[in-house]
Amino acid sequence: MRLALVSHKICWKSAESPSGYATDGGFPLQVEAISELFDETRVLVPCLSSSVPKGLSPLTGNNLHIVPLDVPSGENLRRKLNMLPWAIKNSSAIWRETRKADAIHTPIPGDVGTIGMLFAMLLRKPLFVRHCGNWMVQKTLAEDFWKWSMERFAGGRNVMFATGGDSVSPSETNPNIKWIFSTSLRQHDLNDSVTRELPGDGAVRLITACRLEEKKGVDGVIESMPLILEKFPKAFLDVVGDGSLLPKLREQVRRLGIKDKVTFHGKVTPSKVVELMKASHVFCFPTSASEGFPKVVLEAMASGLPVITTKVSVLPELVGGSGCGILLDDPTAGNLADAVNTICSDPVAYCQISSNTIKTASQYSLENWRDFIGENLRKAWNVESLSSAQ
Repeated sequence: MRLALVSHKICWKSAESPSGYATDGGFPLQVEAISELFDETRVLVPCLSSSVPKGLSPLTGNNLHIVPLDVPSGENLRRKLNMLPWAIKNSSAIWRETRKADAIHTPIPGDVGTIGMLFAMLLRKPLFVRHCGNWMVQKTLAEDFWKWSMERFAGGRNVMFATGGDSVSPSETNPNIKWIFSTSLRQHDLNDSVTRELPGDGAVRLITACRLEEKKGVDGVIESMPLILEKFPKAFLDVVGDGSLLPKLREQVRRLGIKDKVTFHGKVTPSKVVELMKASHVFCFPTSASEGFPKVVLEAMASGLPVITTKVSVLPELVGGSGCGILLDDPTAGNLADAVNTICSDPVAYCQISSNTIKTASQYSLENWRDFIGENLRKAWNVESLSSAQ
């Protein structure tokens, strides 16, 4: 079968990538995993050829080809207003590829994916949709529309997943919608995981990794450092990621007089994130943002790191339910420092938590994610195989 994947994910031209394009985050790894299910995968994404940022990963996969689209201009309301002329200009390419494809995949929320989804329905193609945002919380009319459309059309040859996890179905309205986790971990990454131990000299290394924006809680982690240093004078914090809050966070570090205790790494490649995690002892993620299924938490757990986080989205089940760290009701600086002290004051308990994180993360490999998707697609589309090679 030939799959057309239509997404809003911005990609960049890259001479070092086999497909000629690269992008950031877990998208390249998930696209590669999905491509392993099909004979050919054609990825329709907005592409840029200049101002290539750091920390990109190549887009690769089984018989994978990139179909570049224009990048929609503007943000928020301006972007929505510009989508009509964008759609008119790019609709011929999207229509051509969806018409030739045997099946369509559209990650949403996202305006480009929505257009691909509408084309798939018009052409009556087998459709595979992943809702990658926070399924439980809708804050805009657009988010209401995406949830409504999935609850209205899921079933038959329309296979639809909501990112997250719970003991009950994502939708009381339509039981055909299923939960799916999100990951960027290959099985070989998990096989290399080793239970961690605390450093004997108290040189505890903390790490946080995310977009540096409001509600992610990085400012709270930094604010907790002077309190942590009272008990662990050799403690250190690595901050991984970029965003609009970076200048404010740098100033916060300067104000607290802990410049020698904090390193800002900026945006780095996934392999560099793993390298930094393997050199750390505790992962801090005190988010209050609207999260779906934070892949970075799984990456930390796969590295054997106890996690300090909040009761947001799937995190209580992922972390709290499996003894993988500490869940905070209120992520104040004092509570964060107390959590670090609790985790790092008992070497035996620390090793047990580390072992728990690896065991839990092992359930969430890309191979398991891919196979779960494949099983559901084959059943819904009534085919024995999605690929002639299978």
